[in-house]
Amino acid sequence: MPKIILLNKPFGVLSQFTDPQGRATLADYIPHKGFYAAGRLDYDSEGLLLLTDDGALQHQISHPKRKMAKTYWAQVEGDISDDALMFLRKGVDLKDGRTAPAKARRLSEVDLWPRNPPIRERKSIPTSWVELIIYEGRNRQVRRMTAAVGFPTLRLVRMAIGNWNLGTLQPGQHRSEEVFSAPKPRPKGKSKPPQKRNRPRRRQ
Repeated sequence: MPKIILLNKPFGVLSQFTDPQGRATLADYIPHKGFYAAGRLDYDSEGLLLLTDDGALQHQISHPKRKMAKTYWAQVEGDISDDALMFLRKGVDLKDGRTAPAKARRLSEVDLWPRNPPIRERKSIPTSWVELIIYEGRNRQVRRMTAAVGFPTLRLVRMAIGNWNLGTLQPGQHRSEEVFSAPKPRPKGKSKPPQKRNRPRRRQ
């Protein structure tokens, strides 16, 4: 049965197990062998990263065609406006095309661990939090989306991927779960032979 690891990736950790530059990697937090990240989470982002020991499950989670929902909490510069939220919901024009419609809402209260190091805030400009649920996986998508509507992201935390969520995991902590894998599709061109039906005998 495939296994999956849910890691709360800290800020400043690469989503890989080695780094020639000597930066912090997943090897500093995951002692288990044979697990690989399903998708990515940027070096300067925090939160949920999934790892699995099953190649098919890794593909299922990370492939863009699956359109698995990803939930992010973003702390942005400025008091995010209703117009900005509306644009995020409808789709934002980026250099690589318009984003798909997303779910976006303002968060009035956020209970998260302090980031280390803390974000750089300007005393004259307030900050606010927004929850974004997207179904794509473009490079640095959430940061580019909030910047496009005039509210640059200062801190980004991924809270959930599909039905998997951080729960009570603190930065650097992880937990393991077993996954019931779906039946593997049959190879193309090899169809299952039809079963013979037993016809009822006619009475003489």
